[in-house]
Amino acid sequence: MKNIKLPTILSILFISFFMITNKASAQKIDNDRKWWKEAVVYQIYPRSFKDSDGDGVGDLKGIISKLDYIKSLGIDVVWLNPIFGSPNDDNGYDISDYRGIMKEFGTMKDFDALLKGMHERKIKMVLDLVVNHSSDEHKWFQESRKSRDNPYRNYYHWWDAERGKPAHRFSFFDVDGSAWKYDSTTNAYYLHYFSRKQPDLNWENPKLRKEIFDMMNFWFKKGVDGFRMDVISAISKDTTFPELPAKYHGDFVAYYADGPHLHEYLKEMNKEALSKYYVMSVAEGLGVTTETAHNFVDPDRKELNMLYHFEGMGIGYLPGQFKHMDPNGYSLLEFKNVYTKWDSVFAKKGWGTVYLGNHDQPRMLTRWGNDAPKYREASSKMLTTFLMTMRATPYYYFGDELGMSNIKFDRIEDYKDIETINMYEKTKNENGDLDYFLQGQKISARDNGRTPFQWDDSKNAGFSNATPWLKVNPNYKKVNVAAEEKDPNSILNYFKKMVKLRKALPELVYGKYELLDKENKTVYAYTRTLDNKKVLVVLNFSKMPTTFDMPKNIGTAGQVLINNLKEITLQKRAIKLQPYQALVIRLN
Repeated sequence: MKNIKLPTILSILFISFFMITNKASAQKIDNDRKWWKEAVVYQIYPRSFKDSDGDGVGDLKGIISKLDYIKSLGIDVVWLNPIFGSPNDDNGYDISDYRGIMKEFGTMKDFDALLKGMHERKIKMVLDLVVNHSSDEHKWFQESRKSRDNPYRNYYHWWDAERGKPAHRFSFFDVDGSAWKYDSTTNAYYLHYFSRKQPDLNWENPKLRKEIFDMMNFWFKKGVDGFRMDVISAISKDTTFPELPAKYHGDFVAYYADGPHLHEYLKEMNKEALSKYYVMSVAEGLGVTTETAHNFVDPDRKELNMLYHFEGMGIGYLPGQFKHMDPNGYSLLEFKNVYTKWDSVFAKKGWGTVYLGNHDQPRMLTRWGNDAPKYREASSKMLTTFLMTMRATPYYYFGDELGMSNIKFDRIEDYKDIETINMYEKTKNENGDLDYFLQGQKISARDNGRTPFQWDDSKNAGFSNATPWLKVNPNYKKVNVAAEEKDPNSILNYFKKMVKLRKALPELVYGKYELLDKENKTVYAYTRTLDNKKVLVVLNFSKMPTTFDMPKNIGTAGQVLINNLKEITLQKRAIKLQPYQALVIRLN
């Protein structure tokens, strides 16, 4: 039996060594290298990052004040959730001014300073493009609803009431579940796939498309480095609005992603805006499947760069219930199958993304790891290891580098998110079990991922001097930047180490992915291979000790590049793993 201890300083030396020795290997990579493939994306929810003016809401100056922290993470790209003018019905995803800055967040001068500060630190900025819908307070909609012959009428989808009630369309956020809202001003219904205050834009109107492309170019000329495109797969509609075709019954999301002119519009977007700049574009792939993914990201099609799929986020939920997790947890076999399947989609062409948390999800640690004090550090580090060793651009949600976890509100009054609030009202209207609903939200609610960032152990976690817009997680006294920066073994410093390793080893970006021991219910293991260089990744997703037997055909274990715990035990080809242990091993 062999015990190997890997002090932090030795890990750093290993990483530095491989950054030098792999430089030659990096030169051999095919000519399809792109900066956005090699980037690590750090997502910031501005409302919850840092408040600079004492109103309890995060803002642009707050982000500016923390740029050196962001730089210290080693990340390459910051994706900002919407910062545009908005009445905040859906926390900025209801935009009323596409060329202005939300008043709570600051001014255009602040934005320019933020962009300059990022670029000075070699950090790129990607904005959230929300153009399936706007706010009902946008000038376009205000004009559109005034009369049927208003020049802006066709900027939205209207259905005149004398034609009868339109065929049912589902709404994600509406209390009644209907995506049609009657408006008495012109005796007509307007379409809203999301909130009633988020009317869908009519992409079938070329004037509307030109407005959007001009707006995109406005931001590109400022120096913005790309867009993450919110529900972009839903922009095209069959404007005859027929009854929902039978094949989509029970799967209206797939119907929304199958509009008749969707790819025509994306090609036009590429031609009129994206292709003019060396920028990154990512589709939030609502309803997109492995069969349709290449329609978005095949380079020959000249549409978008990469796809942000949803299939992984659905794992573990009980069927037919609103975001209620199976009490037995999720299946690692299903987890492995989903991520292996999506890797195969882009194995030879196109490019994907990998993420475990964002503004629409609960905290990564609670959802996929184990937030109990005994396991929180190990499981958080293990999940980070997964994200940084997959063949896709990793998207990492702010606060996960600290091991922030779900706040788990007990009362509906504590929630601010329109999704939770409206689904609570819908449940109440249907005489549903409200206590059961709230228990489910403790795991799945979006507000769990939106609580203020935890900077230190001072009042409100150093986020604001005022009462924060959303409550701070009480665990901030121990889980915060100040404490973790001082601890060389913290989750934060482990994250930095994993980012360095990914940048040091081209095989972790471009290398072939091969799943090992597919039927193992507790261990996720795979290799990443580029040219003659191969690494083994072994992840114990369980709170129980286990053993992983290395297949003979993958080579022998060499240097241990990453170990999230203090020791590993090797006995011939058997690796004994402690709960939530994560290893990255060079193979000979």
